[in-house]
Amino acid sequence: MTITAADYTYRYGEGAPAVDGVSLTVADGEFLVLAGPNGSGKTTLVRGFNGLLTPDAGDISVNGRPVADDLVAARTAVGMVFQDPRDGFVAATVGADVAFGPENLGLDRAEIDRRVDDALDAVRMQGRETDRIDELSGGERERVAIAGALAMAPDHLVLDEPFTGLDLRARESVLDRLAALDADGVSVVVVTHDLRDLTSLADRVVVLSDGSVALDAADPSPAALRELGVRPP
Repeated sequence: MTITAADYTYRYGEGAPAVDGVSLTVADGEFLVLAGPNGSGKTTLVRGFNGLLTPDAGDISVNGRPVADDLVAARTAVGMVFQDPRDGFVAATVGADVAFGPENLGLDRAEIDRRVDDALDAVRMQGRETDRIDELSGGERERVAIAGALAMAPDHLVLDEPFTGLDLRARESVLDRLAALDADGVSVVVVTHDLRDLTSLADRVVVLSDGSVALDAADPSPAALRELGVRPP
């Protein structure tokens, strides 16, 4: 169960590549932090993990299968939480949105309800199923987006700046859930420019700079991180 990028290159329009020949493997059960300053290519890279972007060169495979060969399989295996949670909402209410993914997997109602309950409990949104998403705060929307990904029970969970707008209790709850998923063998990728609270969970930190891998280490030094524009913990 891996995600593998091989010489992945993607450019927007005619400019320089946003991601330039990146090769990277997320191992089975690995907790990977993908760091780097704004514009370094982090989001562009992970959006290729489930086929949201198609590379101009190179390829990406999930669980041994090229993403382009089966987008449905890739998007089932890779749960994605977007930097702007509004990009991923498909329903008007909290419960309906979190249930959408499991419903499309064809699960029975009892299993769908169980997954929704567990996912909302994990992000401290239990009992909020009937709340309208357009009336939630930014932090609450972020938590609903995370719950929607958790409810899919993916092999790999990718979160793009997941702590933006979260208060301390919600942040701690999400961190606890990520630690539990990691312990259960789910590979986790957290995209961030701020490593606070993550180094104790991370097996590896990869830093992108100008679309390329500038650092790949289990325990990078604070000086190396600062030099690459990443706030050390």
